Amino acid sequence: MMKLGVVFPQNEIGNDPIAIRDFAQAAEALGYADLVAYDHVLGAHPDRDPKLTGPYTHEDPFHEPMVLFGFLAGQTERIELATGIVILPQRQTALVAKQAAEVDVLSGGRMRLGIGTGWNLVEYEALGCEWKGRARRMEEQVELLRKLWSEPVIDYRGEFHRVDRAGILPLPERNIPIWFGGFAPVAWQRAVNTGDGLILGYGLKLCLPALEYAQRALDEKGRDRASFGLEMQVLYGKGEAHCAKEVAGWREAGGTHAAVLTMKAGLEKPGDHIDAIRRFKEIADSA
Repeated sequence: MMKLGVVFPQNEIGNDPIAIRDFAQAAEALGYADLVAYDHVLGAHPDRDPKLTGPYTHEDPFHEPMVLFGFLAGQTERIELATGIVILPQRQTALVAKQAAEVDVLSGGRMRLGIGTGWNLVEYEALGCEWKGRARRMEEQVELLRKLWSEPVIDYRGEFHRVDRAGILPLPERNIPIWFGGFAPVAWQRAVNTGDGLILGYGLKLCLPALEYAQRALDEKGRDRASFGLEMQVLYGKGEAHCAKEVAGWREAGGTHAAVLTMKAGLEKPGDHIDAIRRFKEIADSA
């Protein structure tokens, strides 16, 4: 059975902790399986050369996902807390391991770490990380994260990391699921090679090729399709008929998760986003 999720409306929900709490609790009460949060530490001013390719600037607000999830861990009981995605290569690996483990511990095992390489080179520079080689760094980070989550003391030396007989505490009680995000076959293959799932954008036209690629690659590697997650996002602002068609198509194709995105739908208040996810749940359940 395909699971339904919600995308946390980062850019539109505002800063009221009560509104943030209410949105997460409403999603959980409605029966949604996961809450997905985007990640940007910094927003860059668009007046630069070369131009940045991404959709966000310094005017778009982002709540920091690990801190957000620490807050929501105490405000919810069942809903999975998923980054979709955290830009892993611009973050310190041991610190991400510690933060994700803490969220998993405090939430009772509800953390899912979605990762990707991002697009904002200005952000990388400001955080003291190299833009070049980010994909290789991320692959090594995944290996190191899993070691840090599963062993009390590790001795690790890689191309980008050195951990000299050290470890994190508290340890999570499991290896936290790692899902990859990306829009190109190289990212899809990376997810199949070492990930637990694939997080995609919105639109069946764009997402179905990724799903089909992942399914073929899983079969070639002898991996069980049922143990690999495939999550697409659905734009609520496109209308009810569009939402029903997208959910039905993704379910039929073998998608495991579909998350509704309520941003850029002309919603004015945090409560409007709650009304939207309530209506989407009704649409999706009957699609």
